[in-house]
Amino acid sequence: MTLPAQNLLAEEASPYLQQHSGNPVYWRPWSPAALAEAKALERPILLSVGYAACHWCHVMAHESFENDDVAAVMNRLFVNIKVDREERPDIDQIYMAALSSMGEQGGWPLTMFLTPDGKPFWGGTYFPREARYGRPGFVQVLEAVDKAWREKRQGVRQSADGLTAHVEARLASIHRKAVLDRDTLTKLTNGIDGMIDRDLGGLRGAPKFPNAPFMQSLWLSWLRDGTASHRDAVLLSLEKMLAGGIYDHIGGGLSRYSTDAEWLVPHFEKMLYDNAQLVRLCNWAYAATDNELFRLRIEETVTWLLREMRVESGAFAASLDADSQGEEGLFYTWTRDEIEAALGDESSLFFNHFPLSSPHGWEGKPIIHQTETQQPQSVAHREQLVPLREKLLAAREQRIRPGRDGKALTDWNGLMIAALAEAGRSLGRADWIEAAEAAFAAIAGAGRDSRLPHSMLGAKKLFPALSSDYAAMANAAVSLFEATGRSSYAHRASQFLEQLDLWHQDSDKTGYYLTASDSTDVPIRIRGDVDEAIPSATGQIIEAMVRLSSLSGDLDLWEKAWTVAEHAAGRAEHQPYGQAGIVNACALALEPLKLVIVDNLPKPQLVPVTNRNPDPRRVDIVVPVGAATNLPMLPGGVLPPTGKPGAWLCTGQVCLPVITDAEELERRLRRG
Repeated sequence: MTLPAQNLLAEEASPYLQQHSGNPVYWRPWSPAALAEAKALERPILLSVGYAACHWCHVMAHESFENDDVAAVMNRLFVNIKVDREERPDIDQIYMAALSSMGEQGGWPLTMFLTPDGKPFWGGTYFPREARYGRPGFVQVLEAVDKAWREKRQGVRQSADGLTAHVEARLASIHRKAVLDRDTLTKLTNGIDGMIDRDLGGLRGAPKFPNAPFMQSLWLSWLRDGTASHRDAVLLSLEKMLAGGIYDHIGGGLSRYSTDAEWLVPHFEKMLYDNAQLVRLCNWAYAATDNELFRLRIEETVTWLLREMRVESGAFAASLDADSQGEEGLFYTWTRDEIEAALGDESSLFFNHFPLSSPHGWEGKPIIHQTETQQPQSVAHREQLVPLREKLLAAREQRIRPGRDGKALTDWNGLMIAALAEAGRSLGRADWIEAAEAAFAAIAGAGRDSRLPHSMLGAKKLFPALSSDYAAMANAAVSLFEATGRSSYAHRASQFLEQLDLWHQDSDKTGYYLTASDSTDVPIRIRGDVDEAIPSATGQIIEAMVRLSSLSGDLDLWEKAWTVAEHAAGRAEHQPYGQAGIVNACALALEPLKLVIVDNLPKPQLVPVTNRNPDPRRVDIVVPVGAATNLPMLPGGVLPPTGKPGAWLCTGQVCLPVITDAEELERRLRRG
C-alpha cells in the first residue's frame, strides 16, 4: 500500500505535528499504515522526533522542512514520519537509545534512519541545511544514506538487526533481582553525590538541568541516614537555580535548562513536569529550613501555572515555547530602557535586586537574574517588589506570547496534581487543592472503557495510556486522599493499578512494560526503566504501589511492590544512566512510613504539625475524633482508638507508641 503523496499531519491532535502540517515534506504520523508504506516501497524511513517547545526543532524545520528543494529530496528517497516525543515517549526512547548505542549525544530534534521494518541503522540530532558547526549539510546526509541503502543494503540490514537487538536487551530485558538494603541505596546515592557541583549546584558542567530525580535521591538519603551534605547539595542547587535566569523572576516558573554552568542563560521553554517537580522540592526545602525563599517561589510558580497553563477542562497544558516572533527568549528578556519605561522612578529599586546580564555568546536582550546576596534581600523586601513585578508582568502581557502546547498529558498532569495537593496541604492553600481536584477530574473523566488516554487536546484523545500515566495518576490520587480525606481517591488509585496489571504487567509478574499489550505499532515493547526529565515509569509504579499499600494496609500489594522493586533494581545495575527514579522508589519500598492521626478537626492540634512537615516517604491518614467507620488499620490489624487525639507513626510493620503532644510529634517528624 502507499499513502497519498501529500503531508498527512493536518488532522493530528498534537500541536507539534500540526506545526508541520504545512511543510512541503510528505510527513506521515507514526502509524501501522506509514510502516506498511515503507515496506511496500522498500524505502527507508526518515524519522524526525521533536516537541512543540523545542528551539532547535524549530530551527531545523525553518531551514530544511519548510524548504521546497530539501523536501523534494526527502519525498523522493524516504518515507518521512514525524513524531511528537511527548505523545509517543515509547517511540522516542527506543530510537534515542539506538542513537546513544551508536556513541552519539542525544537530544532533539532526533533524526533517525530506519529500515522499512522500523529498525534503526544511523542517525543524529539537528542537521543544518548547509554544512556548518562541523556537521554535514542535511541534503548531503540524505543522499549519503540513500547511497548506502542502494549499494550496501545487506550490510545496512545486518547493522540494523544488531543495533535493534542491543536496544532490546537494554530496554526490555530481564535480569536477576538485586538485594534491597541500606548499603545498596547508599552506594547508588553516593554515585550521584560524586557528580554534584559543590559551588554552583546541580550536576557539574553545562548545560545544567534541574535533575529533580537526582535531587530527590539526595534528599531521601538525608532523611534516611542524616547525611547533611546531601541535604545541603539540594538546598544549594535550588537556591542557585532560583536566582538564575532559568527562573522567570517576573512571571514565575522554571525554564527547562540553562545552556551555561551558572544557571544564567536558559532555553526559555517552560515544561509542566519541571515546575511540578520544582514545587515538590521547594515544599520539602521550606519545611526543612523555614527559608521564605522556597515558599515565595512555590507561590509564584503556582500563580503562573493557574494563570497560563490551565486548559478549558481544568487540566494543565504541556509546555510554553521558547520562541516568539522567531526569536528565542524575546518574550522574557528586557532592555534597561524597557524596564525604566515600565517602572519610571521605581526602576532603581528594581535594579538593586535584579541585575540584567548579556553573557558572551548570547545574542538576545539581557536576562534578569539575581546575585547570591540579592536573593535573600529580595525576599526580605518582597512587599516593595511585588508591585514592580506586577507592572512588568502587565507590560510583558502586551507582547506577542510564545506558543502554548495545549495538549494535556496524563502522566505530567499526575505529577502536577500531586505537587499541588501536597503544597496546598503544607501552606494551607485550599484553592490549590481545589485546582488539583479539578485537574484530576478532567483527566480521570476522559477515560474510555476504564482506560485512561495518554494525551488529550479538546475532544481529541490518544489511547491507550502508558504505564507512567496510570502510575502518576495513582500517586496523584493518594496525594489528594491525604489532602482531602476522601476515600474515593484511594479507590481510584486502586483502579489505576488494576489497569496497570491488566494491560502492562509482564508474564512472570515481576514488572511492567511502558506500552500496553494491545499497542500494535511499537517495534520493541520496552519497560520504561530509564528516567528522562521525570522519574521513570517503573519508579513511579513502585512508588504508587508502596504508597497505596501503606494507605490501605494491603500486605499483598506491598509484597508485589517489593518484588517489582527487587527486579527493577536488578535491571538498573545494567543501565549506564537514568536510574535515580528506581533508586528513589526502592528507598520508599525499603522503609515505608505511615502516619495515622486522630484529631478534633474543627480545632486540630496534630494535623497542622503533620501538614507543615511533609516527607516523601510518608503516607498520612487523618481520622476525626469519634469516628467509628472506615478506620485505617495499624500494623497487626489493630484499629486506632478514636476517643481522643493521637498520632501513630509506623515504619513498615512497627509503630511507635501513640503521640498525643503536638511538640513531641513535631520533634518526631522534623529531621534536624
